[in-house]
Amino acid sequence: MMKWMKFEFLLIIFSLSVISLESCAQSEKKEKPEQTTTAEKASTKTKKNLSAEFKTYWYSGNAEITSYKLDQARYGEMRGGNAVLIYVTEPFLADKQVKADGSNPTNIPVLKLNSVKNYITGIYPYSLMTSSFYPVQDDTHAVKLSFSAQEWCGHIYAQLNNREQFELVSHSYFESEADQEFSLEKTILENELWNKIRINPENLPVGSYDVIPSLEYIRQTHKTPKAYPATLSLEAKNDTLQTYTLTYPELERTLKIDFTKAFPHTIEGWSETYISGYGNKAKSLTTTAIKNKTIITPYWQQNKNSDLFLRDSLGL
Repeated sequence: MMKWMKFEFLLIIFSLSVISLESCAQSEKKEKPEQTTTAEKASTKTKKNLSAEFKTYWYSGNAEITSYKLDQARYGEMRGGNAVLIYVTEPFLADKQVKADGSNPTNIPVLKLNSVKNYITGIYPYSLMTSSFYPVQDDTHAVKLSFSAQEWCGHIYAQLNNREQFELVSHSYFESEADQEFSLEKTILENELWNKIRINPENLPVGSYDVIPSLEYIRQTHKTPKAYPATLSLEAKNDTLQTYTLTYPELERTLKIDFTKAFPHTIEGWSETYISGYGNKAKSLTTTAIKNKTIITPYWQQNKNSDLFLRDSLGL
């Protein structure tokens, strides 16, 4: 009898020890973060060395502003207008995904592109702007994209944030598109390729990929925001220029971007062929943009009337 009681006592002690160990393990598991934050991921990335040439050009305290003569396809007709590409480097907050107001160890250095288009359809004007924020380390996807369109019918706005997935929100004056949210698997973003060209065109993807088209194309043509099969190629146009081509068979769309082989790989122009218009007015047309003028300047400081001559120098 005594032996049996002693055995039961030892069994109880052993059970309590096991429960205690499991409890500690669960406690440690709860205290461990479930996932690494965007900021932590950014701070642990291996930083590649930027060339002295890159630093001299892109960290001079200026922006690069280039104007283009634009022939834009809209509603099955061609519209004259202008386009401006504004490239500038800036510090970006990893988690909030906005421009940083000050120095922070988790800031992401990005090359920002603001792409602006203005053209007129009949009596009313269109004003479009797309912003792409791409890490200068060229080792991941764009941190953030945004697109807005203003015309007399109303506003359209879309924003994509790079988090665990691509998170896209879209707002429109159209009932069928009024307020939408999408989660997209990460893949190539057409918008980020314009930034990659300027950083290192040798890293441009070539071959067959699933690509998310530009926010402008998706919203202006009312396409479903998702990745579409595409063929990407890079070819020499002549001795000084290269052409990067994206072809989307399902969308019947082709985008060609011409840029200089030599640094800083300036965008000399582009063409975009796709179906424009609706119903019996729908037809395949080609939008083109031809470089007009480039200036290097801190435009954010040039907001006086005496600075208006700079717009004249850009042909705007």
